[in-house]
Amino acid sequence: MSDREQQRVAFLKAAGLGDAARAPLPGDASTRRYERLTLPSGTTLMLMDQAASAESPPADPAWTPEQRRASGWNAMARLSAGRIEAFAAVAAHLRSLGLSAPEIIAVDAPAGLAVLEDFGDDLFARVIEAGEPEEPLYLAAVEALARLHDAPTPDVLNGAAGDWPLQTYDATALQGGADLFFEWMPRFDPGLAFDAAAIDDWHAAWAPVIARGEAGASVMAHRDYHAENLIRLRGQAGPAMVGMIDFQDAVKAHPSWDLHSLLQDARRDVSPALEARALDHYFALRPQVERETFMQDYAGLAALNEARILGIFARLIVRDGKPRYRAFMPRMWRHLNANLDKPGLDKPGLEPIRDWFARHVPEDSRR
Repeated sequence: MSDREQQRVAFLKAAGLGDAARAPLPGDASTRRYERLTLPSGTTLMLMDQAASAESPPADPAWTPEQRRASGWNAMARLSAGRIEAFAAVAAHLRSLGLSAPEIIAVDAPAGLAVLEDFGDDLFARVIEAGEPEEPLYLAAVEALARLHDAPTPDVLNGAAGDWPLQTYDATALQGGADLFFEWMPRFDPGLAFDAAAIDDWHAAWAPVIARGEAGASVMAHRDYHAENLIRLRGQAGPAMVGMIDFQDAVKAHPSWDLHSLLQDARRDVSPALEARALDHYFALRPQVERETFMQDYAGLAALNEARILGIFARLIVRDGKPRYRAFMPRMWRHLNANLDKPGLDKPGLEPIRDWFARHVPEDSRR
Protein backbone atom coordinates (compact mmCIF):
# COMPACT_ATOMS: atom_id res chain seq x y z
CA MET A 1 0.00 0.00 0.00
CA SER A 2 1.47 3.38 -1.04
CA ASP A 3 1.91 6.23 1.42
CA ARG A 4 -0.85 8.15 -0.39
CA GLU A 5 -3.22 5.20 -0.14
CA GLN A 6 -2.49 4.96 3.57
CA GLN A 7 -3.46 8.65 3.86
CA ARG A 8 -6.72 8.03 2.03
CA VAL A 9 -7.59 5.04 4.19
CA ALA A 10 -6.81 6.92 7.43
CA PHE A 11 -8.82 9.95 6.28
CA LEU A 12 -11.88 7.89 5.43
CA LYS A 13 -11.66 5.97 8.69
CA ALA A 14 -11.42 9.22 10.70
CA ALA A 15 -14.49 10.52 8.84
CA GLY A 16 -16.46 7.41 9.79
CA LEU A 17 -16.38 6.13 6.21
CA GLY A 18 -13.88 3.34 6.54
CA ASP A 19 -16.42 0.72 5.48
CA ALA A 20 -17.33 2.47 2.22
CA ALA A 21 -16.79 0.61 -1.04
CA ARG A 22 -14.51 2.64 -3.33
CA ALA A 23 -14.66 2.92 -7.11
CA PRO A 24 -12.24 5.21 -9.01
CA LEU A 25 -13.70 7.55 -11.64
CA PRO A 26 -12.04 8.26 -15.00
CA GLY A 27 -9.40 11.01 -14.87
CA ASP A 28 -9.31 14.32 -16.71
CA ALA A 29 -6.57 16.75 -17.74
CA SER A 30 -5.69 17.63 -14.12
CA THR A 31 -3.69 16.00 -11.33
CA ARG A 32 -6.89 15.51 -9.33
CA ARG A 33 -8.60 12.13 -8.93
CA TYR A 34 -12.03 11.08 -7.68
CA GLU A 35 -13.56 7.95 -6.20
CA ARG A 36 -17.21 7.17 -5.66
CA LEU A 37 -17.84 5.90 -2.15
CA THR A 38 -20.78 3.59 -1.55
CA LEU A 39 -21.83 3.18 2.07
CA PRO A 40 -23.48 0.01 3.43
CA SER A 41 -26.76 1.95 3.44
CA GLY A 42 -26.46 2.47 -0.32
CA THR A 43 -25.75 6.20 0.00
CA THR A 44 -22.99 7.42 -2.30
CA LEU A 45 -20.43 10.17 -1.75
CA MET A 46 -17.37 11.41 -3.64
CA LEU A 47 -13.75 11.33 -2.47
CA MET A 48 -11.69 14.18 -3.94
CA ASP A 49 -7.96 13.51 -3.90
CA GLN A 50 -5.62 16.37 -4.79
CA ALA A 51 -2.19 16.28 -3.21
CA ALA A 52 -0.93 19.86 -2.78
CA SER A 53 2.58 18.84 -3.82
CA ALA A 54 1.38 17.62 -7.24
CA GLU A 55 1.41 21.11 -8.78
CA SER A 56 3.28 24.40 -8.65
CA PRO A 57 1.98 26.80 -5.96
CA PRO A 58 -0.96 29.18 -6.43
CA ALA A 59 -0.36 32.92 -6.46
CA ASP A 60 -0.05 34.90 -3.26
CA PRO A 61 -2.31 37.96 -3.71
CA ALA A 62 0.63 40.22 -2.85
CA TRP A 63 2.93 38.86 -5.56
CA THR A 64 3.94 41.05 -8.48
CA PRO A 65 3.53 39.80 -12.07
CA GLU A 66 7.25 39.03 -12.12
CA GLN A 67 6.99 36.95 -8.94
CA ARG A 68 4.00 35.10 -10.36
CA ARG A 69 5.80 34.26 -13.59
CA ALA A 70 8.83 33.06 -11.65
CA SER A 71 6.66 30.82 -9.46
CA GLY A 72 5.14 28.82 -12.30
CA TRP A 73 2.04 28.48 -14.40
CA ASN A 74 -0.51 28.27 -11.56
CA ALA A 75 0.67 31.53 -10.02
CA MET A 76 0.81 33.37 -13.32
CA ALA A 77 -2.64 32.21 -14.42
CA ARG A 78 -4.10 32.54 -10.92
CA LEU A 79 -5.09 28.90 -10.78
CA SER A 80 -5.72 27.32 -7.39
CA ALA A 81 -3.29 24.41 -7.91
CA GLY A 82 -6.25 22.21 -7.02
CA ARG A 83 -6.22 23.32 -3.38
CA ILE A 84 -9.04 21.76 -1.40
CA GLU A 85 -9.58 24.96 0.57
CA ALA A 86 -10.30 26.78 -2.71
CA PHE A 87 -12.95 24.24 -3.68
CA ALA A 88 -14.56 24.37 -0.24
CA ALA A 89 -14.64 28.17 -0.13
CA VAL A 90 -16.10 28.55 -3.62
CA ALA A 91 -18.68 25.85 -2.83
CA ALA A 92 -19.76 27.69 0.30
CA HIS A 93 -20.23 30.94 -1.64
CA LEU A 94 -22.26 29.27 -4.38
CA ARG A 95 -24.47 27.49 -1.84
CA SER A 96 -25.03 30.77 0.03
CA LEU A 97 -26.62 32.12 -3.16
CA GLY A 98 -28.99 29.18 -3.52
CA LEU A 99 -26.88 27.64 -6.27
CA SER A 100 -25.99 23.96 -6.33
CA ALA A 101 -22.46 23.08 -5.29
CA PRO A 102 -21.61 19.86 -3.44
CA GLU A 103 -21.83 19.89 0.33
CA ILE A 104 -18.48 19.24 2.02
CA ILE A 105 -18.93 16.17 4.25
CA ALA A 106 -15.35 15.87 5.52
CA VAL A 107 -12.13 17.68 4.67
CA ASP A 108 -8.41 17.58 5.40
CA ALA A 109 -7.01 20.47 3.39
CA PRO A 110 -3.29 19.96 4.25
CA ALA A 111 -3.60 16.35 3.05
CA GLY A 112 -5.54 17.39 -0.05
CA LEU A 113 -8.53 15.18 0.69
CA ALA A 114 -12.25 15.84 0.94
CA VAL A 115 -15.50 13.91 0.89
CA LEU A 116 -18.27 15.60 -1.07
CA GLU A 117 -21.94 15.19 -1.75
CA ASP A 118 -22.42 13.01 -4.84
CA PHE A 119 -24.34 14.81 -7.59
CA GLY A 120 -24.48 11.66 -9.74
CA ASP A 121 -23.51 11.16 -13.36
CA ASP A 122 -26.12 13.21 -15.24
CA LEU A 123 -23.69 15.60 -16.87
CA PHE A 124 -25.44 18.01 -19.21
CA ALA A 125 -23.46 16.58 -22.13
CA ARG A 126 -24.50 13.00 -21.34
CA VAL A 127 -28.21 13.62 -20.73
CA ILE A 128 -28.40 15.65 -23.96
CA GLU A 129 -26.76 12.75 -25.82
CA ALA A 130 -29.43 10.50 -24.27
CA GLY A 131 -32.20 12.67 -25.72
CA GLU A 132 -33.02 15.30 -23.11
CA PRO A 133 -33.81 18.69 -24.71
CA GLU A 134 -30.77 20.94 -24.48
CA GLU A 135 -32.38 24.38 -24.45
CA PRO A 136 -33.93 24.14 -20.94
CA LEU A 137 -30.59 22.98 -19.57
CA TYR A 138 -28.66 25.82 -21.17
CA LEU A 139 -31.20 28.42 -20.10
CA ALA A 140 -31.02 27.13 -16.52
CA ALA A 141 -27.22 27.38 -16.69
CA VAL A 142 -27.58 31.00 -17.83
CA GLU A 143 -30.00 31.67 -14.96
CA ALA A 144 -27.40 30.35 -12.51
CA LEU A 145 -24.82 32.71 -13.99
CA ALA A 146 -27.20 35.67 -13.83
CA ARG A 147 -27.79 34.99 -10.12
CA LEU A 148 -24.06 34.70 -9.50
CA HIS A 149 -23.35 37.90 -11.43
CA ASP A 150 -26.01 39.89 -9.60
CA ALA A 151 -24.60 38.90 -6.20
CA PRO A 152 -21.89 40.87 -4.40
CA THR A 153 -18.42 39.55 -5.26
CA PRO A 154 -16.28 39.21 -2.12
CA ASP A 155 -12.52 39.55 -2.13
CA VAL A 156 -12.16 36.64 0.29
CA LEU A 157 -14.32 33.50 0.38
CA ASN A 158 -14.97 31.56 3.57
CA GLY A 159 -15.35 27.79 3.56
CA ALA A 160 -15.10 24.62 5.62
CA ALA A 161 -11.34 24.44 5.05
CA GLY A 162 -10.58 28.11 5.72
CA ASP A 163 -10.46 31.36 3.77
CA TRP A 164 -9.50 31.64 0.11
CA PRO A 165 -8.80 34.88 -1.83
CA LEU A 166 -10.87 35.54 -4.95
CA GLN A 167 -8.21 37.06 -7.19
CA THR A 168 -8.75 39.01 -10.40
CA TYR A 169 -8.30 37.39 -13.80
CA ASP A 170 -5.96 40.20 -14.71
CA ALA A 171 -3.75 41.19 -17.63
CA THR A 172 -0.92 38.90 -16.52
CA ALA A 173 -3.21 35.88 -16.43
CA LEU A 174 -5.05 36.77 -19.64
CA GLN A 175 -1.85 37.43 -21.60
CA GLY A 176 -0.19 34.32 -20.22
CA GLY A 177 -3.14 32.25 -21.40
CA ALA A 178 -3.11 33.78 -24.88
CA ASP A 179 0.65 33.24 -25.16
CA LEU A 180 0.19 29.47 -24.90
CA PHE A 181 -0.85 29.66 -28.55
CA PHE A 182 2.48 30.84 -29.91
CA GLU A 183 4.43 28.78 -27.38
CA TRP A 184 2.84 25.41 -28.20
CA MET A 185 1.15 25.49 -31.60
CA PRO A 186 4.45 25.38 -33.56
CA ARG A 187 5.39 22.24 -31.63
CA PHE A 188 2.08 20.71 -32.66
CA ASP A 189 2.05 22.05 -36.24
CA PRO A 190 5.58 22.21 -37.69
CA GLY A 191 4.31 24.47 -40.45
CA LEU A 192 3.93 27.31 -37.96
CA ALA A 193 6.83 29.50 -36.83
CA PHE A 194 6.60 32.84 -35.01
CA ASP A 195 9.67 35.07 -34.82
CA ALA A 196 10.27 37.85 -32.30
CA ALA A 197 8.54 40.45 -34.49
CA ALA A 198 5.46 38.23 -34.84
CA ILE A 199 5.33 37.76 -31.07
CA ASP A 200 5.61 41.52 -30.48
CA ASP A 201 2.72 42.04 -32.92
CA TRP A 202 0.74 39.32 -31.12
CA HIS A 203 1.07 41.16 -27.82
CA ALA A 204 0.14 44.50 -29.38
CA ALA A 205 -2.90 43.02 -31.13
CA TRP A 206 -4.34 41.49 -27.97
CA ALA A 207 -3.59 44.46 -25.70
CA PRO A 208 -6.99 46.24 -26.08
CA VAL A 209 -8.95 43.02 -25.46
CA ILE A 210 -6.88 42.20 -22.39
CA ALA A 211 -7.24 45.72 -21.01
CA ARG A 212 -11.02 45.52 -21.36
CA GLY A 213 -11.08 42.06 -19.82
CA GLU A 214 -9.19 43.23 -16.74
CA ALA A 215 -11.17 46.47 -16.42
CA GLY A 216 -14.46 44.55 -16.65
CA ALA A 217 -13.55 41.92 -14.05
CA SER A 218 -16.44 42.32 -11.65
CA VAL A 219 -18.07 38.92 -10.95
CA MET A 220 -17.08 35.49 -9.78
CA ALA A 221 -16.26 33.28 -12.76
CA HIS A 222 -16.33 29.50 -12.44
CA ARG A 223 -13.70 29.52 -15.22
CA ASP A 224 -14.55 26.03 -16.53
CA TYR A 225 -18.29 26.38 -17.04
CA HIS A 226 -19.44 23.96 -19.74
CA ALA A 227 -21.61 20.91 -20.36
CA GLU A 228 -19.03 18.44 -19.00
CA ASN A 229 -18.86 20.27 -15.64
CA LEU A 230 -22.58 20.84 -15.08
CA ILE A 231 -24.81 18.09 -13.69
CA ARG A 232 -28.60 17.83 -14.12
CA LEU A 233 -30.02 17.57 -10.59
CA ARG A 234 -33.32 15.71 -10.60
CA GLY A 235 -36.08 17.19 -8.50
CA GLN A 236 -34.69 20.71 -8.84
CA ALA A 237 -35.78 23.54 -11.13
CA GLY A 238 -34.31 26.78 -12.45
CA PRO A 239 -30.77 27.68 -11.34
CA ALA A 240 -30.84 25.05 -8.57
CA MET A 241 -31.05 22.22 -11.13
CA VAL A 242 -27.53 23.14 -12.32
CA GLY A 243 -25.09 21.10 -10.25
CA MET A 244 -21.66 22.76 -10.45
CA ILE A 245 -18.34 20.95 -10.07
CA ASP A 246 -14.66 21.70 -10.79
CA PHE A 247 -14.93 25.35 -9.78
CA GLN A 248 -11.81 25.50 -7.59
CA ASP A 249 -10.08 27.87 -10.05
CA ALA A 250 -12.76 30.56 -9.69
CA VAL A 251 -11.60 34.15 -10.09
CA LYS A 252 -13.05 37.62 -10.34
CA ALA A 253 -13.49 38.08 -14.09
CA HIS A 254 -15.47 39.74 -16.84
CA PRO A 255 -19.07 38.44 -16.74
CA SER A 256 -18.81 37.24 -20.35
CA TRP A 257 -16.19 34.63 -19.43
CA ASP A 258 -18.43 31.80 -18.23
CA LEU A 259 -21.01 32.60 -20.90
CA HIS A 260 -18.65 32.06 -23.80
CA SER A 261 -17.16 29.00 -22.08
CA LEU A 262 -20.67 27.54 -21.98
CA LEU A 263 -21.87 28.63 -25.41
CA GLN A 264 -18.65 28.21 -27.42
CA ASP A 265 -17.75 24.85 -25.93
CA ALA A 266 -14.61 22.96 -26.91
CA ARG A 267 -16.22 19.54 -26.48
CA ARG A 268 -19.66 19.78 -28.05
CA ASP A 269 -21.42 21.87 -30.65
CA VAL A 270 -23.82 24.56 -29.49
CA SER A 271 -25.84 25.88 -32.39
CA PRO A 272 -25.74 29.61 -33.22
CA ALA A 273 -29.51 29.67 -32.60
CA LEU A 274 -29.12 28.26 -29.08
CA GLU A 275 -26.22 30.61 -28.35
CA ALA A 276 -28.38 33.58 -29.43
CA ARG A 277 -31.35 32.34 -27.38
CA ALA A 278 -29.17 31.88 -24.28
CA LEU A 279 -27.64 35.35 -24.65
CA ASP A 280 -31.09 36.90 -25.07
CA HIS A 281 -32.12 35.15 -21.85
CA TYR A 282 -29.08 36.50 -20.01
CA PHE A 283 -29.77 40.10 -21.07
CA ALA A 284 -33.46 39.72 -20.14
CA LEU A 285 -32.40 38.60 -16.66
CA ARG A 286 -29.85 41.44 -16.35
CA PRO A 287 -31.44 44.45 -18.09
CA GLN A 288 -28.91 46.80 -16.52
CA VAL A 289 -26.16 45.39 -18.77
CA GLU A 290 -25.40 47.43 -21.90
CA ARG A 291 -25.63 44.75 -24.58
CA GLU A 292 -23.51 46.19 -27.40
CA THR A 293 -20.49 46.86 -25.21
CA PHE A 294 -20.87 43.52 -23.49
CA MET A 295 -20.98 41.65 -26.80
CA GLN A 296 -17.86 43.41 -28.03
CA ASP A 297 -16.05 42.10 -24.94
CA TYR A 298 -17.72 38.70 -25.31
CA ALA A 299 -16.30 38.26 -28.82
CA GLY A 300 -12.83 39.48 -27.90
CA LEU A 301 -12.47 37.42 -24.73
CA ALA A 302 -13.99 34.36 -26.39
CA ALA A 303 -11.38 34.64 -29.16
CA LEU A 304 -8.62 34.95 -26.56
CA ASN A 305 -9.95 31.93 -24.67
CA GLU A 306 -10.05 29.90 -27.86
CA ALA A 307 -6.44 30.78 -28.67
CA ARG A 308 -5.56 29.81 -25.09
CA ILE A 309 -7.38 26.47 -25.34
CA LEU A 310 -5.73 25.66 -28.67
CA GLY A 311 -2.38 26.18 -26.94
CA ILE A 312 -3.46 23.99 -24.02
CA PHE A 313 -4.62 21.21 -26.34
CA ALA A 314 -1.36 21.41 -28.29
CA ARG A 315 0.55 21.11 -25.01
CA LEU A 316 -1.55 18.15 -23.86
CA ILE A 317 -0.92 16.36 -27.14
CA VAL A 318 2.79 17.15 -27.57
CA ARG A 319 4.08 17.25 -24.02
CA ASP A 320 1.66 15.01 -22.16
CA GLY A 321 0.95 12.37 -24.82
CA LYS A 322 -2.85 12.84 -24.82
CA PRO A 323 -3.81 12.65 -28.51
CA ARG A 324 -7.56 12.62 -27.82
CA TYR A 325 -7.49 16.41 -27.51
CA ARG A 326 -6.73 16.67 -31.24
CA ALA A 327 -10.41 15.91 -31.94
CA PHE A 328 -11.49 19.12 -30.17
CA MET A 329 -9.19 21.49 -32.04
CA PRO A 330 -11.25 21.97 -35.23
CA ARG A 331 -14.19 23.14 -33.15
CA MET A 332 -12.00 25.68 -31.37
CA TRP A 333 -10.71 26.95 -34.71
CA ARG A 334 -14.29 27.37 -35.94
CA HIS A 335 -15.18 29.40 -32.85
CA LEU A 336 -12.04 31.53 -33.12
CA ASN A 337 -12.51 32.20 -36.83
CA ALA A 338 -16.18 33.08 -36.31
CA ASN A 339 -15.40 35.57 -33.55
CA LEU A 340 -12.69 37.26 -35.59
CA ASP A 341 -14.90 37.46 -38.69
CA LYS A 342 -17.91 39.10 -37.01
CA PRO A 343 -18.59 42.57 -38.48
CA GLY A 344 -17.87 45.71 -36.51
CA LEU A 345 -15.44 44.13 -34.08
CA ASP A 346 -12.57 46.53 -34.73
CA LYS A 347 -13.71 48.63 -31.75
CA PRO A 348 -12.19 46.42 -29.03
CA GLY A 349 -9.14 45.65 -31.15
CA LEU A 350 -10.10 42.48 -33.03
CA GLU A 351 -9.13 43.76 -36.44
CA PRO A 352 -5.37 43.62 -35.60
CA ILE A 353 -5.86 40.09 -34.26
CA ARG A 354 -7.65 39.05 -37.43
CA ASP A 355 -4.81 40.53 -39.48
CA TRP A 356 -2.20 38.75 -37.34
CA PHE A 357 -3.77 35.36 -38.03
CA ALA A 358 -4.07 36.17 -41.74
CA ARG A 359 -0.33 36.91 -41.87
CA HIS A 360 1.02 34.15 -39.65
CA VAL A 361 -1.39 31.19 -39.65
CA PRO A 362 -2.30 29.69 -43.07
CA GLU A 363 -5.88 28.60 -43.63
CA ASP A 364 -4.76 24.96 -43.75
CA SER A 365 -3.53 25.28 -40.16
CA ARG A 366 -6.83 26.78 -38.95
CA ARG A 367 -8.99 23.70 -38.98
